[in-house]
Amino acid sequence: MKFLPIILLAAAALSVQTAFAERLAAPAAMEPGDDAAHQAEADFKARYAKGRCKHAAQALALAKNEDERRALTFLYAYMPRPDVTDYAPEYYAAQTACALRARREMPWGKDVPEREWRHFVLPVRVNNENLDTFRTACYEELKARVQGLAMREAALEVNHWCHEYVTYKPSDARTSSPLASMRTATGRCGEESTFTVAALRAVGIPARQVYTPRWAHTDDNHAWVEVYVDGRWYFLGACEPEPVLNLGWFNKPASRGMLMHTKVFGRYDGPEDVIARTACYTEINVTANYAETARSTVQVLDSAGQPAAGVRVEFKLYNYGELYTVFRTRTDAGGRASILSGLGDLVAWATDGEHYGFAQVTASKHALATVRLNRRAGEQFVEEFKLTPPRGKNNVPEVSPEAAALNLRRLAHEDSIRTAYVKTFPDSAETAAFCQSHGLDFAAVRPLMAKACGNWQALEQTLCAYPEQKTIATLRTLSDKDLRDFSPAVLADHLTAAPDAPEAFSAAAKTLYYKYVSCPRIANELLTPWRSFFAKNISKKEAARFRAAPADMADKVRRLPLDTLWNPQGYCESPASAFTFGTTDRKGKALLFVAMARSLGIPARIDEVTGKVQYLASAELLASGNEENLPWQTVQLAAAAQSPAAPQGTLRLAYEPRRYMENPGYYYQFTLSRLAGGLPVLQNYPEDATTAQTFRKGTKADAADYLLTSGTRLADGSVLARLAAFSVTAGGETEVPLVMREDKEAVQVIGSFNSENRYFDLASGKEQSVLAHTGRGYFVTGLIRANHEPTNHVLHDLEKLRGELEAWGRPILLLFASHEEWQRFEKNRAEFTALPSTLSFGIDSTGAVARDLFGGTLAQGSELPLIVLGDTFNRVVFASQGYTIGLGEQIKNTISKIGE
Repeated sequence: MKFLPIILLAAAALSVQTAFAERLAAPAAMEPGDDAAHQAEADFKARYAKGRCKHAAQALALAKNEDERRALTFLYAYMPRPDVTDYAPEYYAAQTACALRARREMPWGKDVPEREWRHFVLPVRVNNENLDTFRTACYEELKARVQGLAMREAALEVNHWCHEYVTYKPSDARTSSPLASMRTATGRCGEESTFTVAALRAVGIPARQVYTPRWAHTDDNHAWVEVYVDGRWYFLGACEPEPVLNLGWFNKPASRGMLMHTKVFGRYDGPEDVIARTACYTEINVTANYAETARSTVQVLDSAGQPAAGVRVEFKLYNYGELYTVFRTRTDAGGRASILSGLGDLVAWATDGEHYGFAQVTASKHALATVRLNRRAGEQFVEEFKLTPPRGKNNVPEVSPEAAALNLRRLAHEDSIRTAYVKTFPDSAETAAFCQSHGLDFAAVRPLMAKACGNWQALEQTLCAYPEQKTIATLRTLSDKDLRDFSPAVLADHLTAAPDAPEAFSAAAKTLYYKYVSCPRIANELLTPWRSFFAKNISKKEAARFRAAPADMADKVRRLPLDTLWNPQGYCESPASAFTFGTTDRKGKALLFVAMARSLGIPARIDEVTGKVQYLASAELLASGNEENLPWQTVQLAAAAQSPAAPQGTLRLAYEPRRYMENPGYYYQFTLSRLAGGLPVLQNYPEDATTAQTFRKGTKADAADYLLTSGTRLADGSVLARLAAFSVTAGGETEVPLVMREDKEAVQVIGSFNSENRYFDLASGKEQSVLAHTGRGYFVTGLIRANHEPTNHVLHDLEKLRGELEAWGRPILLLFASHEEWQRFEKNRAEFTALPSTLSFGIDSTGAVARDLFGGTLAQGSELPLIVLGDTFNRVVFASQGYTIGLGEQIKNTISKIGE
């Protein structure tokens, strides 16, 4: 879809923000005599009073009938500002007309209640995806697919259709649009669910994306789909079709969830527990659909011991090495706040902006925890918790063997359809031929082509039009997802308008130049064509002044009115729209400043760790090629005035390595948060940061108060958490011990193994993932050698425990390095007559399993066999390497402790 950065609103609209926010914070119940349509009309008029939005009026003018006019009124009344500013009225008019068409043409259309249609069919947006024309582009195909089906069967069929196009693959946090996911053929769970919700809505079936922001029992999160069928809500795994509704691999994990929620477009007055209301959405709590719940209360007392009214409270659970906030609220007049959650442990953190405090909360109907605001800036302390997740239960609906077998056959057929499409992506030979015909470097192009996936034609078009070295250098600055969904027209804007790196620069300096000047990527936004826009809209006189004094440009951006109402989820507004409109939010100001600076040849960035907006006084400062010592200048874009850069000190973490925990990883075993206004703010170090590489020798950090959070995950999902508060002093060196707690009696998570690793399955004769063989839950896997005494001991130990292991019922998958190894083993297979029936053999044909097991902390050296017990949340709780006697007993003992 063409991007249209056009002025839609005037800065004067900000004058009504406070009053409007108060209206929207009120309960969504309609006034006497009003219905939701009347409320939307009133909210629309209040938002766009005095003609403050030309495009809102233009959209209504495009309506062909009253139904379209009312639907567009509802959308424009509540859509976030970036959706208003970045998309043309014609786009919404077309999507609305298609939604109404589906309502007329689908047999269930007349039966869907107005409330569910308005909130869960009409809206285009699902997550933070780029909006596209999926609904209009795919309606006819989906309509034909569900022809003649009842609503329930249609919902299941749509999920099968989705599985033909998209399967799971992890990626970054920016959500691909539905059409981009189809083009790529893969997506993480948030993208799969966005795609599936869009497909269901396209045929008029109400659907919503449900998230657990973080699981309580493992370091991960998940998203899936709820679908409204015949008067009630059900769930399904997106792009993971099952024979019936309310069935997915996550049935039991969801029963252990602490909070599952969804954001509903607009004012919603449904029966669910409301978490929050904003100008754009209503956030609702759907945990009770999956798990036992209770409403727990905390009493917050101020420093004098009196109830603290109106203070901020955040309920947090441990996940990915931090206390992650799952719910924010404020205390009532009596100093109390509550949460409806699953029956596990949380930490309630409260602050009045100066004093703060926290306490463990064990959720139950009678839970009442006390939080005292007895801590303040500069205080040092250590606190330890054992945080236990809900126990969970099996709540899987029955499926007949015939239905399950039919579903498996359908899945295999759908996989073959998607695989055939993926095989149309250029392979190495085709890429080599393309490079040869266009005079391009194959070694440089091939990695880009492999990452582009179904967007390979856009990549070829760009390389043909711009074969210069700058093109390759610019493409290398993009994320993998950018390569999968960039538009050639957008990239052309940057390639034609951005200057080349100075010839005198070294290779390292040129790399920095392309990273901080030429790169179209700023944060996690969709790439947009802002470079030529600013070339036209910043005068030569002003451009010269900004190049000479970038701080003047920062002041210009800082003085723009700050919108704190109309983008509550922090979607990325394009820099061109923010500039044209003349007002934006904090993130919009950051994107705008960096885009303006880079358009003028000024190196700029949003620092990934701290989120600071920074620039270099001159591009010549990149000439050293040493990124660590660049003199970045920080700007304050939301403050009343510029403030001097914060002084820094050096932070070191002291850690004593132990077996299976030689080098704790950031986001996995620990995190660092800056304490600001009584709240911890996560410092976003790279995902591969570790104690040894990043913190042992020392890293620069602002002089401030910090919270070091560490945790040891036990096999039952519990966490031994530790909080340590300390201060970094300006110009000084601060050393803090990193402590990883232990429980000698409990089974602890000692490492990770990716169950998505692929191997050659000897039984089926094809390559597949470990997960495809094991299914969800615990399993044993590892690498063995043929006719090898330590391996033979392992196999005989497993024979001794055959009965117990078969009673356990979980798979054991042992892999050889090659087919030759397997054949050698087969010649002596007669030696092993009583192996458990749950044991299977395969070939580590891609080497992925070996790289995973030997690349982490589980192995010492390259000795075989290497056997691990883990689960499909990628947690390893037991490992054995080399010559071992009694392995079966060790596995049995571990199984008995994990309770699986």
